[in-house]
Amino acid sequence: MAAPALLLFGLFGLVPLVGVVVLSLADWDGLGSVGWAGLANWSGVLTDGATWQALGLTVKVMLVSWLVQTPVALALGVFQAPRGRARALFSVLFFLPLLLSAVAIGLTWQALLDPSFGIGATPGLHWLAQPLLGSPDLALYTVIFVIAWQFVPFHALLYQAGIRQIPTSLYEAAALDGAGPVTRFLHITLPQLKYTMVTSSTLMLVGSLTYFDLIFVLSGGTGGPGTATRVLPLAMYITGFQAHDMGRASAVATLLVVLGLALSLLMTRLSGFTRMDSQQEGM
Repeated sequence: MAAPALLLFGLFGLVPLVGVVVLSLADWDGLGSVGWAGLANWSGVLTDGATWQALGLTVKVMLVSWLVQTPVALALGVFQAPRGRARALFSVLFFLPLLLSAVAIGLTWQALLDPSFGIGATPGLHWLAQPLLGSPDLALYTVIFVIAWQFVPFHALLYQAGIRQIPTSLYEAAALDGAGPVTRFLHITLPQLKYTMVTSSTLMLVGSLTYFDLIFVLSGGTGGPGTATRVLPLAMYITGFQAHDMGRASAVATLLVVLGLALSLLMTRLSGFTRMDSQQEGM
Protein backbone atom coordinates (compact mmCIF):
# COMPACT_ATOMS: atom_id res chain seq x y z
CA MET A 1 0.00 0.00 0.00
CA ALA A 2 2.87 2.35 0.69
CA ALA A 3 4.67 1.53 -2.57
CA PRO A 4 3.11 4.34 -4.68
CA ALA A 5 3.89 6.96 -2.03
CA LEU A 6 7.44 5.66 -1.60
CA LEU A 7 7.92 5.64 -5.36
CA LEU A 8 6.78 9.24 -5.71
CA PHE A 9 8.91 10.31 -2.74
CA GLY A 10 11.95 8.64 -4.20
CA LEU A 11 11.31 10.08 -7.67
CA PHE A 12 10.61 13.65 -6.63
CA GLY A 13 12.49 13.80 -3.31
CA LEU A 14 15.49 11.50 -3.10
CA VAL A 15 16.57 11.56 -6.76
CA PRO A 16 16.76 15.39 -6.94
CA LEU A 17 18.52 15.46 -3.56
CA VAL A 18 21.15 13.01 -4.75
CA GLY A 19 21.55 15.09 -7.89
CA VAL A 20 22.13 18.25 -5.86
CA VAL A 21 24.70 16.51 -3.67
CA VAL A 22 26.57 15.29 -6.75
CA LEU A 23 26.35 18.73 -8.34
CA SER A 24 27.84 20.28 -5.20
CA LEU A 25 31.03 18.38 -6.09
CA ALA A 26 31.04 19.67 -9.67
CA ASP A 27 32.11 22.82 -11.49
CA TRP A 28 29.22 24.03 -13.64
CA ASP A 29 27.96 27.42 -14.75
CA GLY A 30 24.50 26.16 -15.63
CA LEU A 31 25.04 26.06 -19.39
CA GLY A 32 28.42 24.61 -20.32
CA SER A 33 30.00 21.25 -19.66
CA VAL A 34 30.17 19.84 -16.15
CA GLY A 35 33.61 19.44 -14.58
CA TRP A 36 34.74 17.76 -11.37
CA ALA A 37 35.54 20.13 -8.50
CA GLY A 38 35.76 17.73 -5.58
CA LEU A 39 35.44 19.48 -2.24
CA ALA A 40 36.46 22.87 -3.62
CA ASN A 41 32.87 24.12 -3.63
CA TRP A 42 32.34 23.06 -0.03
CA SER A 43 35.60 24.62 1.03
CA GLY A 44 34.66 27.87 -0.70
CA VAL A 45 31.18 27.94 0.86
CA LEU A 46 32.31 27.13 4.40
CA THR A 47 35.18 29.65 4.36
CA ASP A 48 33.18 32.45 2.74
CA GLY A 49 32.14 35.15 5.20
CA ALA A 50 29.03 35.85 3.10
CA THR A 51 27.78 32.33 3.81
CA TRP A 52 28.05 32.78 7.56
CA GLN A 53 26.43 36.21 7.36
CA ALA A 54 23.53 34.73 5.39
CA LEU A 55 23.28 31.86 7.89
CA GLY A 56 23.22 34.36 10.76
CA LEU A 57 20.38 36.28 9.10
CA THR A 58 18.53 33.01 8.50
CA VAL A 59 18.80 32.08 12.18
CA LYS A 60 17.66 35.58 13.14
CA VAL A 61 14.62 35.33 10.88
CA MET A 62 13.91 31.90 12.34
CA LEU A 63 14.04 32.98 15.99
CA VAL A 64 12.30 36.33 15.64
CA SER A 65 9.57 34.79 13.47
CA TRP A 66 8.97 32.16 16.13
CA LEU A 67 8.85 34.75 18.91
CA VAL A 68 6.37 36.88 16.95
CA GLN A 69 4.16 34.22 15.39
CA THR A 70 3.76 31.80 18.30
CA PRO A 71 2.01 34.06 20.85
CA VAL A 72 -0.11 35.76 18.18
CA ALA A 73 -1.16 32.45 16.65
CA LEU A 74 -1.91 30.98 20.07
CA ALA A 75 -4.05 33.98 21.05
CA LEU A 76 -5.98 33.81 17.78
CA GLY A 77 -6.40 30.05 18.12
CA VAL A 78 -7.89 30.52 21.60
CA PHE A 79 -10.24 33.18 20.25
CA GLN A 80 -11.36 31.10 17.27
CA ALA A 81 -11.83 27.81 19.15
CA PRO A 82 -15.32 28.41 20.63
CA ARG A 83 -18.01 27.77 18.05
CA GLY A 84 -20.06 30.66 16.74
CA ARG A 85 -20.95 32.33 13.48
CA ALA A 86 -18.96 35.50 14.12
CA ARG A 87 -15.84 33.53 15.09
CA ALA A 88 -16.27 31.22 12.09
CA LEU A 89 -16.52 34.21 9.74
CA PHE A 90 -13.43 35.73 11.33
CA SER A 91 -11.55 32.45 10.88
CA VAL A 92 -12.41 32.34 7.18
CA LEU A 93 -11.40 35.96 6.57
CA PHE A 94 -8.21 35.60 8.57
CA PHE A 95 -7.24 32.51 6.58
CA LEU A 96 -7.27 34.41 3.27
CA PRO A 97 -3.53 35.39 3.29
CA LEU A 98 -2.63 31.71 3.00
CA LEU A 99 -4.60 31.49 -0.24
CA LEU A 100 -2.54 34.23 -1.88
CA SER A 101 0.76 33.63 -3.63
CA ALA A 102 3.95 34.95 -2.07
CA VAL A 103 4.53 37.12 -5.14
CA ALA A 104 1.12 38.77 -4.78
CA ILE A 105 1.70 39.36 -1.08
CA GLY A 106 5.17 40.77 -1.70
CA LEU A 107 4.00 43.18 -4.39
CA THR A 108 1.04 44.27 -2.25
CA TRP A 109 3.20 45.04 0.77
CA GLN A 110 5.77 46.77 -1.42
CA ALA A 111 3.03 49.16 -2.53
CA LEU A 112 1.62 49.56 0.99
CA LEU A 113 5.05 50.35 2.45
CA ASP A 114 6.03 52.81 -0.26
CA PRO A 115 7.14 55.95 1.65
CA SER A 116 5.51 58.29 -0.88
CA PHE A 117 2.31 56.58 -1.96
CA GLY A 118 1.73 53.83 0.61
CA ILE A 119 -0.08 53.80 3.93
CA GLY A 120 2.41 56.38 5.22
CA ALA A 121 0.56 58.98 3.14
CA THR A 122 -2.59 58.40 5.22
CA PRO A 123 -3.35 61.19 7.73
CA GLY A 124 -2.21 60.13 11.17
CA LEU A 125 0.19 57.49 9.83
CA HIS A 126 2.96 59.79 8.66
CA TRP A 127 5.38 57.97 10.97
CA LEU A 128 5.20 55.11 8.46
CA ALA A 129 6.35 57.39 5.64
CA GLN A 130 9.90 56.09 5.74
CA PRO A 131 11.79 53.55 3.63
CA LEU A 132 11.07 50.52 5.80
CA LEU A 133 12.28 48.17 3.08
CA GLY A 134 15.17 50.46 2.17
CA SER A 135 16.66 50.84 5.63
CA PRO A 136 19.46 48.40 6.56
CA ASP A 137 18.26 48.51 10.17
CA LEU A 138 14.53 48.01 9.51
CA ALA A 139 14.33 45.95 6.32
CA LEU A 140 14.80 42.53 7.95
CA TYR A 141 12.19 43.21 10.65
CA THR A 142 9.77 44.51 8.03
CA VAL A 143 10.21 41.29 6.08
CA ILE A 144 9.61 39.26 9.26
CA PHE A 145 6.39 41.21 9.85
CA VAL A 146 5.13 40.38 6.35
CA ILE A 147 6.08 36.71 6.82
CA ALA A 148 4.14 36.64 10.09
CA TRP A 149 1.14 38.28 8.41
CA GLN A 150 1.11 35.47 5.87
CA PHE A 151 1.70 32.45 8.11
CA VAL A 152 0.11 33.30 11.48
CA PRO A 153 -3.35 32.18 10.22
CA PHE A 154 -2.03 28.69 9.48
CA HIS A 155 -0.56 28.24 12.95
CA ALA A 156 -3.68 29.77 14.53
CA LEU A 157 -5.67 27.07 12.74
CA LEU A 158 -3.44 24.40 14.29
CA TYR A 159 -4.03 25.81 17.78
CA GLN A 160 -7.75 26.13 17.13
CA ALA A 161 -7.93 22.46 16.17
CA GLY A 162 -5.81 21.49 19.17
CA ILE A 163 -8.03 23.39 21.61
CA ARG A 164 -11.17 21.80 20.21
CA GLN A 165 -9.69 18.39 21.01
CA ILE A 166 -9.34 19.20 24.72
CA PRO A 167 -12.12 17.44 26.71
CA THR A 168 -14.68 19.97 27.99
CA SER A 169 -14.92 17.99 31.22
CA LEU A 170 -11.53 19.38 32.25
CA TYR A 171 -12.78 22.96 31.98
CA GLU A 172 -16.05 22.12 33.71
CA ALA A 173 -14.27 20.49 36.64
CA ALA A 174 -11.89 23.44 36.94
CA ALA A 175 -14.77 25.92 36.84
CA LEU A 176 -16.54 24.03 39.64
CA ASP A 177 -13.33 24.34 41.68
CA GLY A 178 -13.39 28.11 41.19
CA ALA A 179 -10.67 28.38 38.54
CA GLY A 180 -10.92 31.53 36.42
CA PRO A 181 -10.23 31.89 32.68
CA VAL A 182 -6.54 32.68 33.17
CA THR A 183 -6.03 29.74 35.52
CA ARG A 184 -7.83 27.39 33.14
CA PHE A 185 -5.69 28.64 30.27
CA LEU A 186 -2.41 28.22 32.15
CA HIS A 187 -3.16 24.87 33.76
CA ILE A 188 -5.36 23.16 31.19
CA THR A 189 -5.08 24.72 27.74
CA LEU A 190 -1.32 25.22 27.59
CA PRO A 191 -0.35 21.76 28.92
CA GLN A 192 -2.85 20.09 26.58
CA LEU A 193 -1.40 22.01 23.62
CA LYS A 194 2.14 20.77 24.20
CA TYR A 195 2.34 18.61 21.08
CA THR A 196 0.45 21.14 18.98
CA MET A 197 3.12 23.66 19.96
CA VAL A 198 5.83 21.17 18.99
CA THR A 199 4.22 20.64 15.59
CA SER A 200 3.70 24.36 15.00
CA SER A 201 7.21 25.27 16.15
CA THR A 202 8.81 22.57 14.00
CA LEU A 203 6.94 23.72 10.91
CA MET A 204 7.75 27.34 11.73
CA LEU A 205 11.46 26.88 12.41
CA VAL A 206 12.19 24.42 9.62
CA GLY A 207 10.01 26.45 7.25
CA SER A 208 12.13 29.50 8.02
CA LEU A 209 14.98 27.79 6.18
CA THR A 210 12.95 27.88 2.97
CA TYR A 211 11.84 31.53 2.90
CA PHE A 212 12.80 32.73 -0.55
CA ASP A 213 10.04 34.00 -2.82
CA LEU A 214 8.58 36.57 -0.43
CA ILE A 215 12.00 37.95 0.51
CA PHE A 216 13.01 37.91 -3.15
CA VAL A 217 10.06 40.09 -4.12
CA LEU A 218 10.29 42.47 -1.16
CA SER A 219 14.03 43.03 -1.67
CA GLY A 220 13.87 43.31 -5.44
CA GLY A 221 15.79 40.06 -5.88
CA THR A 222 18.99 41.37 -4.28
CA GLY A 223 18.57 40.64 -0.59
CA GLY A 224 19.06 44.34 0.01
CA PRO A 225 19.50 46.99 0.98
CA GLY A 226 23.06 45.77 0.70
CA THR A 227 22.90 42.29 2.19
CA ALA A 228 20.49 43.17 5.02
CA THR A 229 17.90 40.56 3.97
CA ARG A 230 20.10 38.08 2.08
CA VAL A 231 19.16 34.91 3.91
CA LEU A 232 20.70 31.56 2.94
CA PRO A 233 18.05 30.49 0.38
CA LEU A 234 18.34 33.85 -1.39
CA ALA A 235 22.14 33.64 -1.27
CA MET A 236 21.86 30.22 -2.90
CA TYR A 237 19.77 31.68 -5.74
CA ILE A 238 22.14 34.61 -6.27
CA THR A 239 25.16 32.28 -6.31
CA GLY A 240 23.57 29.91 -8.79
CA PHE A 241 21.59 32.12 -11.15
CA GLN A 242 23.36 35.47 -10.96
CA ALA A 243 26.96 34.42 -10.29
CA HIS A 244 26.44 31.28 -12.46
CA ASP A 245 28.13 28.96 -9.96
CA MET A 246 25.80 26.00 -9.70
CA GLY A 247 28.33 23.92 -7.81
CA ARG A 248 28.57 26.29 -4.84
CA ALA A 249 24.82 26.97 -5.00
CA SER A 250 24.21 23.22 -4.75
CA ALA A 251 26.52 23.06 -1.74
CA VAL A 252 24.43 25.77 -0.05
CA ALA A 253 21.25 23.86 -0.95
CA THR A 254 22.65 20.68 0.59
CA LEU A 255 23.63 22.64 3.68
CA LEU A 256 20.03 23.88 4.00
CA VAL A 257 18.70 20.32 3.76
CA VAL A 258 21.11 19.11 6.45
CA LEU A 259 20.22 22.03 8.76
CA GLY A 260 16.49 21.46 8.29
CA LEU A 261 16.75 17.72 8.92
CA ALA A 262 18.96 18.21 11.99
CA LEU A 263 16.63 20.86 13.43
CA SER A 264 13.56 18.71 12.88
CA LEU A 265 15.15 15.64 14.49
CA LEU A 266 16.45 17.72 17.40
CA MET A 267 13.04 19.20 18.18
CA THR A 268 11.39 15.79 17.90
CA ARG A 269 13.93 14.25 20.26
CA LEU A 270 13.89 17.05 22.85
CA SER A 271 10.11 17.35 22.94
CA GLY A 272 9.40 13.64 23.27
CA PHE A 273 7.01 14.00 20.35
CA THR A 274 7.43 10.36 19.28
CA ARG A 275 6.18 9.22 22.70
CA MET A 276 3.05 11.38 22.76
CA ASP A 277 -0.26 9.88 23.88
CA SER A 278 -3.47 10.44 21.99
CA GLN A 279 -6.20 12.59 23.51
CA GLN A 280 -9.89 11.94 23.34
CA GLU A 281 -11.99 14.30 21.26
CA GLY A 282 -13.40 17.28 23.10
CA MET A 283 -15.82 19.98 22.14
